[in-house]
Amino acid sequence: MQQTPPPESESVLDDMLPIDALTSRALETLDWIRLHLLTIDVGIQLGLITGALVPALVFGPRLQTFITNQLSSRAPYGPFRRAANAMAVLATPIALYLTLTAIKIGLGSAGLATQWVDAAISLMSAWIVVRLVTLVIQSRFWSRVAFYVAWPIAALDAFGALGPVVEQMRSLAIPLGQNDSGQPIDISLFDIVRTIFYFAVLFWAANLLTRLLQQRIETVEELSPSLKALIGKILNVILPVIALLIALQIVGFNLATLAVFSGAVGLGIGLGLQRIAANFIAGFTLIADKSIKPYDVIEIDGTFGWVTAMQARYVAIRTRDGTEMLIPNDRFMSEGVTNWSRSDRVVRMHAPFGVSYATENLKQVQELAIEAAAVVERVVDTPAPICNLTGFGDSSVNFDLRFWIIDPQNGMANVRSQVLMGLWDRLKANGIEIPFPQRDLHVKSWTRESAGLQDES
Repeated sequence: MQQTPPPESESVLDDMLPIDALTSRALETLDWIRLHLLTIDVGIQLGLITGALVPALVFGPRLQTFITNQLSSRAPYGPFRRAANAMAVLATPIALYLTLTAIKIGLGSAGLATQWVDAAISLMSAWIVVRLVTLVIQSRFWSRVAFYVAWPIAALDAFGALGPVVEQMRSLAIPLGQNDSGQPIDISLFDIVRTIFYFAVLFWAANLLTRLLQQRIETVEELSPSLKALIGKILNVILPVIALLIALQIVGFNLATLAVFSGAVGLGIGLGLQRIAANFIAGFTLIADKSIKPYDVIEIDGTFGWVTAMQARYVAIRTRDGTEMLIPNDRFMSEGVTNWSRSDRVVRMHAPFGVSYATENLKQVQELAIEAAAVVERVVDTPAPICNLTGFGDSSVNFDLRFWIIDPQNGMANVRSQVLMGLWDRLKANGIEIPFPQRDLHVKSWTRESAGLQDES
């Protein structure tokens, strides 16, 4: 009886190399390419996309010249000037984008497919956005944010996967309760992402608008420095809040649901945000009562300088060392501050010194001291410098030279140094000695007998 051998070789080959499955996949791929790529519509679109480079290269330089002459030269310095320059640099890509948009409109009007043109427009728009952010904002962080946000969205849109991703994000919703009509209120992941995006854009625009308004306000001479700082603080608070409300309204968020979070926000302020709230309120209080204001010369906890800015959380003080210290607002309320220029900028300074007891004409010393202070440029004539005899010390006759200045923000130690240097030269020229402490040690001679010692010999 003959036995048929098992098809061992065939089963081994099928396990190691599934030829039938690979062949089937290859045929399916070829059919998809033939049905979706090797078509007249795709050929027309690819040809038009390639041909769009010609008008873009032709009109791009002209558009760049127009932007440079009409926008860049007229835009104010800052973000607007950088935006105009960035548009001039991207003139050719912008021309290509406009050409592709016109091609899409033409194909759509003719009832032809536009999926490949749409993909090209999405990728081109993402590239333009990333380049604009890089050139205008000039921040590595925001450039990376634009790169990692714009390109994935453009890629998903180009391959038709953006719609399913959005629907999946819409399905992930958090219930927030019910409204007055009994309808459920929820917020989806897509709403959160949109709100963050819109708020980021509007917040940046609000900060830009705040800086522009503050620059305009600084040029108004009729406003006092404290009022300018108060208006700046109000703008720093109001505009971001308006930006958030606009972002919520854009996504259709019901503002009535914010009441759900009011208790949590109040608890957060009560527990963890006490210092921030205290600094915020103290900042408005400092400006309202005009205890300190921009350009005042102040001293707090040994730090001497003048106020350069008053922000919502801190006061910026520039010291004579060239450093800028940021001191929280509540410290001015709790610790107190010495304001050298609150009511006026006339500040009295002291330059104590002493002369030898051998000096005969003390009135001459007073005259020389007053003269040394009067010739210094920063010392004012009214009130005039005075020199008082303050006492008779251990080694010298002590005087106190007092004089006034009106620009303490330019430093106080330097003007005192100039006065003392001039006084030194005048005292030396008139033979008047400035003493220094001296101690004399007298050693008496003695013998062994006077010390009570006997000679043992």
